Amino acid sequence: MIKRRHIVLGSAGLLAAPALIRSGWAQDSSAAAVLADAKGSIATAAAPASTWTGPTSGPKAQKGKKIVYISSDQRNGGALGVGKGVEEAAKAIGWDFKIIDGQGSVPMQTSGVGQAIAQRPDGIILGTIDAVGQKATLVQATQLGIKVVGWHASAAPGPIEDPAVFANITTPPKQIALTAANYAIAMSDGKAQVAIMRNSETAIGRLKGDTIRERIEQCSTCKVLSFNIMPITESSERMPALTSSLLQRFPGQLNWMLAINDLYFDFAVPSLRSANIPVAGSISLVSAGDGSVSAYQRIRVGQYQVATVPEPLNLHGWMAVDELNRAFSGDKWSGYVPGVHLVTKDNVGKDGGPQNRFDPDNKYRDEYRKIWGV
Repeated sequence: MIKRRHIVLGSAGLLAAPALIRSGWAQDSSAAAVLADAKGSIATAAAPASTWTGPTSGPKAQKGKKIVYISSDQRNGGALGVGKGVEEAAKAIGWDFKIIDGQGSVPMQTSGVGQAIAQRPDGIILGTIDAVGQKATLVQATQLGIKVVGWHASAAPGPIEDPAVFANITTPPKQIALTAANYAIAMSDGKAQVAIMRNSETAIGRLKGDTIRERIEQCSTCKVLSFNIMPITESSERMPALTSSLLQRFPGQLNWMLAINDLYFDFAVPSLRSANIPVAGSISLVSAGDGSVSAYQRIRVGQYQVATVPEPLNLHGWMAVDELNRAFSGDKWSGYVPGVHLVTKDNVGKDGGPQNRFDPDNKYRDEYRKIWGV
């Protein structure tokens, strides 16, 4: 039986037990070694997420707190899903919860942070809003004693020093990207010819896209046909034309499309259908996040998308509330970072799959309630 591996980081952000994690990078750069390493990596990532490896102790619930969740864009399944988790956890711990929608615009997100600060909450959670990009506004929050936690606020999990963010919550983005790339390498038997879609708006999006490209290029029998830098907020306008262009430029060559988020494929699939591309066996789609409802449905019925590397969005919402509770009580970051999980047609019905989302069957809600004493 394959055991899932989770990553636990210390307060300094260093790996506490690196030997427990597959790097995803082959030590031998030969095509055979890369292929073997990719196959081993995806087998581990596809294992069930049924064991709780998060914190088992921490401060009891701090009473009477008010928190604001600022979503980068409620049309984005990741930011939306985490917000729902925050709302659920806030209700469980007994806090007042409000949400502000950044509407996919940096100016609107900056305005949202300002609006949140004006409400004088005890805590703010950033939902896919780059902390460095909002530094000037976040400094105001710090000066007012408002605690800040981020989700995808930077490219690494853990505390951010400047601007001061108590903890950034994310599954390690490089591991997510490696898993997506490894799936294409493994399932193509080292013959993946790939178009990649990379976000330009956030550090985490840039890291995932660049890592996918580097990993595919390590496979000497694979090829990156096209590397496309596109703001995720413009995917609805740009992906249809880009997809049609890729089909024209690489007829009979393009067999995989990899993106840093499922949202890109929502707008690629109609173009594939219009071009009469078969739904299976011709061009396969793999996403390095977030595990949207539409992605699960495509994987379940076998329509173009074959895999996603989702994040446990609802769990991440509970984690954000727990980290704020630790911040309010003067404790340190918990150090908990969930491991990478791969969803394919073989396991799409497990770990929350019936609800078309990745929701680990590890009883995390009960674990956090025990910690908080509620």
